Amino acid sequence: MKINGNEIRPGNVIMHQDRLWVAVKVDHVKPGKGGAYAQVELKAIQGSTKLNERFRSAETVERVTLEQRDFQYLYAQGDALVFMNTETYEQIELAADFVGERAAFLQDGMMVTVEMYEDTPLGIQLPAQVTLEVTDTEPVVKGQTAANSFKPATLENGVKTMVPPFVGIGQKIIVDTSEVTYIRRAD
Repeated sequence: MKINGNEIRPGNVIMHQDRLWVAVKVDHVKPGKGGAYAQVELKAIQGSTKLNERFRSAETVERVTLEQRDFQYLYAQGDALVFMNTETYEQIELAADFVGERAAFLQDGMMVTVEMYEDTPLGIQLPAQVTLEVTDTEPVVKGQTAANSFKPATLENGVKTMVPPFVGIGQKIIVDTSEVTYIRRAD
């Protein structure tokens, strides 16, 4: 779908210079002389290349719509993670570094959304929150009642986070997967 250069928004995926890019930051500039333009910071979807481009309102770019498919996490096999499409039962393997450090939050049977372009996986979205058990933390120090005091804790998947003083070993907590932060105790 073709859009004008001034219609690019952060998060849009566009085809530019025969590559897929995601718009990270967009600034609309209206100089005193000349026409207005959008200063767009682009990040390559495959690779770590960044690019700053100016798009005038008269220019058109190809906006790409990514297909989102639901997959179920099955298991880890070496450096690969195996997922199954819940509609077709087709299995795909994604490299652990494709998922990144958030791979530690994957649990058997967890539903994830994989963004695909022409059957090529480009991104993965984990659930916003997961429930995990605290396996190691420091004991509560009496008298330490400051409202913002947190202590380090290790979760069952090996991830370290900060938790309030009242959380102890063996308790289940809900963690934000994108920020790796404590949200609340699980019911």
